Amino acid sequence: MSLRLLRFLTHPQVRVDPATPVPQWDLSDVGRARAAALAGSPFLAATTSIWSSTEVKALRTAELIAGGIPHLVREDLGENDRSATGFVPPEEFEALADAFFAHPDESVRGWANAADEQRRIVAAVDAVLTDERSGDGDIVVVAHGGVGTLLLCHLLGRPITRELDQPGQGHYFTVDRDTRAVQHGWRPLEELSVE
Repeated sequence: MSLRLLRFLTHPQVRVDPATPVPQWDLSDVGRARAAALAGSPFLAATTSIWSSTEVKALRTAELIAGGIPHLVREDLGENDRSATGFVPPEEFEALADAFFAHPDESVRGWANAADEQRRIVAAVDAVLTDERSGDGDIVVVAHGGVGTLLLCHLLGRPITRELDQPGQGHYFTVDRDTRAVQHGWRPLEELSVE
């Protein structure tokens, strides 16, 4: 039997709008172009399902990639809950994210804590992996960097740490679907087009 993969993708660049709730942000023109460039890539030939969170940026990324592949949605694939603060300027956001990862059992300014969010994303991905709608081939999950990092920490057996955070929006890592072994860490989405 050939290796069956789960590819965990994060949405590429978004159009930042402080007046709009973050889950409703859409992709920027650059983000749309990066996602659209993956449509029809060879890695999709063995893909039997694409899952995404309900957040607009993840939905849009999945829609641009999917073509005729079934696109399914799970709310629990969403980003860590930061609704208590909503939009914060980039410098402040980075400080909050540092604290979120550094103190995983504590809420930072009302954000859900990292330990709880890790349990949620692990359970969500486990549900995707065992859902018959996923089919027998490769699976793509389109979600978010914070929860992706929490998932990667879990899969590698590492404590929660920002050291494993994605280098920027629009990256992915690959996991053996059957053993849950990480095949590689974060890579830019563009590398998918040559897989």
